[in-house]
Amino acid sequence: MTEGHTPLWRESAATLAGRLARRELSAREAVEAHLARIAAAEPALSAFITVAADKARARADALDAQPALAGPLHGLPVAVKDLTDTAGIRTTYGSALYADHVPATSDIAVARIEAAGGIVIGKTNTPEFGFGAICQNLLYGPTRNPVDPALTSGGSSGGSAAAVAVGMAPLAHGTDFGGSVRVPASFCGIASIRPTPGLIPAPGRALGWDTLATHGVLGRNTTDCALLLSAMAGGDLRDPTSLFGDRDNGSDNRLGATADFGAATVSQAVRERFAEAVDRLERVAGPVARRHPDCGDAMATFRMLRAAQTRHAFGPMLAKHGEALTDTIRWNIEAGVGVTADAYLEAQTARTALYRRFVALFEEIDVLAAPACGVLPWPNADGEVTVIDGRPVETILDYLGVTAIVTLIGFPVLTLPVGSSSGADGLPFGIQLIARPGEERRLIRLGCKLEREAGFAHRWALR
Repeated sequence: MTEGHTPLWRESAATLAGRLARRELSAREAVEAHLARIAAAEPALSAFITVAADKARARADALDAQPALAGPLHGLPVAVKDLTDTAGIRTTYGSALYADHVPATSDIAVARIEAAGGIVIGKTNTPEFGFGAICQNLLYGPTRNPVDPALTSGGSSGGSAAAVAVGMAPLAHGTDFGGSVRVPASFCGIASIRPTPGLIPAPGRALGWDTLATHGVLGRNTTDCALLLSAMAGGDLRDPTSLFGDRDNGSDNRLGATADFGAATVSQAVRERFAEAVDRLERVAGPVARRHPDCGDAMATFRMLRAAQTRHAFGPMLAKHGEALTDTIRWNIEAGVGVTADAYLEAQTARTALYRRFVALFEEIDVLAAPACGVLPWPNADGEVTVIDGRPVETILDYLGVTAIVTLIGFPVLTLPVGSSSGADGLPFGIQLIARPGEERRLIRLGCKLEREAGFAHRWALR
């Protein structure tokens, strides 16, 4: 590469995809550039549990030998969160119990990435089974924040967010239960999309009708996120929730905003940054109504459903391997002890009522803005969030209130970095933009506008 050219790892995914499609760039060149970037940046960040260098090179060579393009991701390196199965590549789920586990088959999300021409370059760090505010486990970590290595990258897709933020991969896959793509995107200063549950199907999910968790995407801008989302999206009859289509009618956006949904614990620093972001949003996109539905019972509902489902999924593992698990996953499993069928069904009833209250609000607005986390990034060394603004929180989940409430209703979310015009603390900060189910394209249109006109965009930190 001649002096003065932009390094390949700094180019957007969309730009790289165009160059690869025109054969101006080989898949092998793209892979080698990002492997070199991983070699340079990974020691400072600990974003990857496994780097699949040999498999990525072999896959790139095979794609370069094909006369036709494999798909829209042809030749693009993609990082995959280590909760998700990748055939022939170690998948640990962030647990010492699976330190040497190599799946025989890939999750459908990964299979679709590869069918579209994407190249899995490695598996990114996650807390054990995705439970934890710090991206650390007994195998690896903590993943460090690119802006300040003393700080957390966020849980639980923190490895994916850090990798994308510094150019170790142009795109990354993540998963989101209570905020696990949105919080890391906010903390690392990048974009993410948590789609409508079912848009990316999960045909292997034991609770087929449950929609609390979903795959998600992370990129340095909205267009890049949309590119990866398009590759993974699409129905699958084995997933009873994968029935949504594109419902965006192309209309202008009526905007709303809420700092806390009237129910979430949000620090004063986040409130100030959010107010500044809403002012910028209003200047670019039009009037913003300060609105939210009644969410008074939302966090109790979320905690109940999360506890019951975690106990159901991991209770036997706790009984058999409790001493080999991290404290955080044990806490999450034990929170479900004693949950009755009546309590679980009451929580499901409350969740349904909350969803309908949001539907009623969205008869008056099209997009609702909210913070992407209740706090700003904090030191990895502090562990879980137990205090906000000097006041103890009820549980270690409380800082996720602004994302967990949106998880309950299953509306799609675009997260964008907004920075700070004052630059007082220099910490990354992001907002959620929430739309009706099936209206991802509305969010993508708005996101591109805000990146161009409001400066809600990724900024390079680690060089």
